Amino acid sequence: MNIALIGIGMVAETHINAIQSSSHGLRLCGVLGRDAAKTAQFAAIHQTLAFPSIDAIALDLSIDMVIIATPPDARLEAVQKLASAGKPILLEKPIERTLNAAREIVEICDKATVPLGVVFQQRMRAASIVLKEALASNRLGTIVSVEIRVPWWRDQAYYDEQGRGTYARDGGGVMISQAIHTLDLVHWLLGPIITVQAMMRRTALHHLEAEDWTGALLEFDCGAVGTLMATTAAFPGGAETIALQGTKGAALLGEGILTLTDLNGETEVFGASATTGGGADPMGFTHAWHQSVIEDFADAIAQGRPPLIPAREALLTHAVIDAMERASKNGQRTEVN
Repeated sequence: MNIALIGIGMVAETHINAIQSSSHGLRLCGVLGRDAAKTAQFAAIHQTLAFPSIDAIALDLSIDMVIIATPPDARLEAVQKLASAGKPILLEKPIERTLNAAREIVEICDKATVPLGVVFQQRMRAASIVLKEALASNRLGTIVSVEIRVPWWRDQAYYDEQGRGTYARDGGGVMISQAIHTLDLVHWLLGPIITVQAMMRRTALHHLEAEDWTGALLEFDCGAVGTLMATTAAFPGGAETIALQGTKGAALLGEGILTLTDLNGETEVFGASATTGGGADPMGFTHAWHQSVIEDFADAIAQGRPPLIPAREALLTHAVIDAMERASKNGQRTEVN
């Protein structure tokens, strides 16, 4: 499976390591960045081709799929041209900066019947899969409450990069850039969130346009209620956690480890500890989870099936973030739509 990579920023190395470590016949055939000189240098380091343009990728018949790892403000033109050329696309999160823009991206690929996936790699972690299976088997009973915490840290240098933490480039702050992963995982585990109450604020620890702290109350379609706290202003940064309380037992998922506790006190532990980039180093995590997402997307293309993380499913998470933003402004309980 021949792959082109668009975007040579922070997460590009993770994708390249994932491709090169795979035994699924994946091959990096070229890269494209915004700056031609930097692209040529990056390509030389990784012994691959420097594409001159999106058109060159779209017209290259040898390219089987394209990974787009640009900031979300640089997606639309690429998706339009690649979809028109029939190229399957795997997007880094988020899909786009706003819910409407994300929906437009998904519609473009739907109309072109082009596969579109999103890199929500936390679904691929072993402990996440065990929890999904435990919920499916009703081991925890009916889930009644949920507690989501993303206590991350970013120093000011992170936000000093041009455009980072702005609505024009990123679409927002901690929710759309960091906590979106944990929110997607909760959606995958429990189903849709239907109403929110939220407060999204910028703390005195950072200078950025958007929020670096969010608190929210959540109501799920399954009947559960929950809380969310997400921030990049919690020094030195800790693991994100999801705590579930059911009528038969409880679950705590954090840092790659799942603890299941029955109401009689019996406990089982699954998984292995692994960081997810919650501290000062945003890339302090393994490439193995990205590798699983890329391999699944490539296999889905070859087998003619949907990927495990289709973009239309990812719109659920975008819709919740949109509802949080509206709720934070109006101070009211807000429906997700």
